[in-house]
Amino acid sequence: RIAGAIGRAKQRVRICSPVITAAPVLATLAQLVAEDKLDVAGCLDAPQIQGVVYQWHENGNVAWKLPLLERVIAGRFTGKPSTPYGLGTVHDFMHAKIVVADDVVFMGSFNLSRSGEQNAENVLEIHDPALAEHLSTYVDEVRRRYPPVQLPA
Repeated sequence: RIAGAIGRAKQRVRICSPVITAAPVLATLAQLVAEDKLDVAGCLDAPQIQGVVYQWHENGNVAWKLPLLERVIAGRFTGKPSTPYGLGTVHDFMHAKIVVADDVVFMGSFNLSRSGEQNAENVLEIHDPALAEHLSTYVDEVRRRYPPVQLPA
């Protein structure tokens, strides 16, 4: 449903998420960024997405996703420089889970990942122009706090 709403967007897409690795969402976003016909932007967790890239380099079965992710990240996505997870470390990672596609909002406990597709996650789908505008502004405020995402080579 989320990838479909993103694909139907005509004006804007905003995302706050730890990662974007679910193939339908990633492919749809990559297409939209390549077409450059609407405003696509967001914020991810930089160390988590960098870890994903490392794993994809190691696992040839999913390496096909790398060009899609690179295209999406080359758009207007920033990355929160959080502290990598470890015992006794601060847990300051990007944990917001918001997708705005025009006047449709998705929010909840979901991750935009393969495991998020398989888990029992909570997702609210709300069709409300005022809420979509408010959350789009929120995502823009969050993304302005951080630098562009730098993916490892």
